[in-house]
Amino acid sequence: MNKWYPKNGRVILHVDMNSFYASVEIADNPDLRGKPVAIAGNPDERKGIIVTSSYEARKYGVKTTMTLWEAKKLCPHLIVKRPNFHRYRAVSSQIFQLLEEFTPYVEPVSIDEAYLDITLCHQLGTPIQLAEWIQAKLKKELHLPCSIGVAPNKFLAKMASDMKKPNGITILRKRDVAEKLWPLDIEEMYGIGKKTAEKLKRCNIFKINDLVEAEPIILKKLLGVNGEKLQARAKGNDPRAVDPERAQTFKSVGNSKTFPHDISDYEQLLSKLKDLANGVSIRLQRKKAVGDTLQLVIRYHDRTTITRRLKLSTYTDDQTVIYGHIVTLFDQHWNGDAIRLLGITVLEAIKKQEATYQLDLFQYKKELEKGSSES
Repeated sequence: MNKWYPKNGRVILHVDMNSFYASVEIADNPDLRGKPVAIAGNPDERKGIIVTSSYEARKYGVKTTMTLWEAKKLCPHLIVKRPNFHRYRAVSSQIFQLLEEFTPYVEPVSIDEAYLDITLCHQLGTPIQLAEWIQAKLKKELHLPCSIGVAPNKFLAKMASDMKKPNGITILRKRDVAEKLWPLDIEEMYGIGKKTAEKLKRCNIFKINDLVEAEPIILKKLLGVNGEKLQARAKGNDPRAVDPERAQTFKSVGNSKTFPHDISDYEQLLSKLKDLANGVSIRLQRKKAVGDTLQLVIRYHDRTTITRRLKLSTYTDDQTVIYGHIVTLFDQHWNGDAIRLLGITVLEAIKKQEATYQLDLFQYKKELEKGSSES
């Protein structure tokens, strides 16, 4: 097993959700499966812009940033949905929670992709086995497809995840770079946008191999320090570590559970909520974090999903407090139907030392009494 995990190197995964917004819509409404689906900024306007589309839609040439009018011309039976960013953020939180079950070293890059450092996970299996398990778990529990790149650093992992979509797993070792990476067009390299590609092409750099062979002084003059970084990455070098603390925008800690069978018994559901609340509390305390917004996710037997939130008056990491408020939310919004999944998330989480100590009236009186007795 240890041969898969180098003594002096890293093993990095890049998990990239496939057609994320469209895939969430399809997961929530299985009738859309296998059909051309697009998410558009304003489906009621011919000038609405395509945000993303399913792979079935892409076969017709439907692309991101294309106008809805153009997309409908290519695919007249295209199913267009309005974006539901509230729902997408909730699912994104579930994805990162699931990834953290494999390793604490998870760095979200955007709402639908993350780097994982699995260097210390050799007891769980080979990197390929871990990638397969992650892919299968995302598919089973959230009904979402993803592609995964396996590599010794972040750049190569990102390039690898783009090589097989959808549902691909690709290994990209440094010894494979010359064969698999260098022949690609320069604009296919991660980190090179349209304007940078135009600058490079003016210097006869059309392929990644051209970037590798370019004079460093020319690249520095053309792109500054970034030129040196891009050349190093093109050679397969990237010293950046996976840093969970870098993701300041993903301030949520949660726990969810898909049940092996539908549950409609109230007491049994309360028991599941208690377990979930305990799990969230443990994670908060492990991260030395507290939060003041609770979110409850209920997925029914027919996969209908609702998400409800509650703002608290104070920050907390306490299991009893979390459970008590979640039960209140549950009692208000459960319609009595059988449930397949429950999830609890504490949103707006911050480090304990950053939390403002807010006293309610009762606490204020206690503090006054405490101060009087001690003075």
